[in-house]
Amino acid sequence: MGVVKGVEKIRISISRPSSKMKVWMIRATTSVLLWTCVVQLTTIGEMWGPRVLKGWPSQSVSAALQENVPSLPARVLPPKSQLIYLICWLALGVYKNNGYLMVSCNGGLNQMRAAICDMVAIARYLNVTLIVPELDKTSFWADPSEFQDIFDVEHFITSLRDEVRVLKELPSRLKQRVELGMTYTMAPVSWSDISYYYNQVLPLIRKYKVVHLNKTDARLANNHQPLELQKLRCRVNFIALRFTTQIEELGKRVIRLLRQNGPFLVLHLRYEMDMLAFSGCTQGCNDEEVEELTRMRYAYPWWKEKIINSDLKRKDGLCPLTPEETALTLRALDIDPNMQIYVAAGEIYGGDRRMASLAASYPKLVRKETLLEPSDLRFFQNHSSQMAALDYLVALESDIFVPTYDGNMAKVVEGHRRWVTLTEEGF
Repeated sequence: MGVVKGVEKIRISISRPSSKMKVWMIRATTSVLLWTCVVQLTTIGEMWGPRVLKGWPSQSVSAALQENVPSLPARVLPPKSQLIYLICWLALGVYKNNGYLMVSCNGGLNQMRAAICDMVAIARYLNVTLIVPELDKTSFWADPSEFQDIFDVEHFITSLRDEVRVLKELPSRLKQRVELGMTYTMAPVSWSDISYYYNQVLPLIRKYKVVHLNKTDARLANNHQPLELQKLRCRVNFIALRFTTQIEELGKRVIRLLRQNGPFLVLHLRYEMDMLAFSGCTQGCNDEEVEELTRMRYAYPWWKEKIINSDLKRKDGLCPLTPEETALTLRALDIDPNMQIYVAAGEIYGGDRRMASLAASYPKLVRKETLLEPSDLRFFQNHSSQMAALDYLVALESDIFVPTYDGNMAKVVEGHRRWVTLTEEGF
């Protein structure tokens, strides 16, 4: 019996290792796992690009910026299917969230689009979580559309996973802080360098956990920024900001209808009431219309410029072409009078009276409202940003794109068309 008991004790001791042995085994396993992660992450570094396990922004940052803003560690989230990499990332301490950034965009569709690109780049640089942007509902058009009504929100989030963490809404605990006013709201200084956000905004995010930027137009300088930041803005604009399926499908339908009748020119005729009121450009308007536009300018307190000399504005080249001038310009460019011209714009101020000259010179003027049935646009009525999204898609596919004002849509469409061309050529 003594021998049997001795054997049993040996079996138990073998099957149940001591607590010290357990701790040693856990440490050894963890060390192996972490080392494996490092090797794996280094291996896939080439696939994920130079941002992985390297400093960001790139070495192209200007000397002044390097002086004020140190390079931040890469903050790259792996694909969802590779959970092991995320565990490793967290264990290695590379992933760190400095706080949350809420933004309220202002302006029309393309102004908000450019602003979203800036906000993603800022969030990436500051290593903060971006909440899906809120779109403007107080502008002239009073469009009630939410982000997900215009853009594919799931695609937006997933396509940026290796750049910045994006959430549809704040975590519940932080929602309560916002409701209690325990957050910080501000309008950043216009045309600021990225160092402004690092030195002025990031400390506020760390202090309050959540910072709300309530103005986003032209808040980040266009030039002399880190190359990687500029590349990210392009990726957001031309890849991440994809319109909803409903808008995409209707846009393709308009393009098919136009293609059935040959090549077409898209004319972005920037001659809507809000544009004229804001700019103070009243050439060709009668006295009653001038008064109406002036009243509108004073009705919006955030439009800072109130007293405007229209003639001086025009001499400075800050006015859009009138419909009459547009007709002359197209003829001077030798545009075929029989070419289809798709007018990408809202309601032209002055209506048929102002469009008469253009219609006489180019009788094949069309709009989405004339190409489609009213039922097709039923869900887009009173949603100017969604209507503008349709115009944007058609402009991208046009044989010729002619803007009458160097505004947001002109810039974004031009950039997008160049990007498409370079992509197709393999750059």
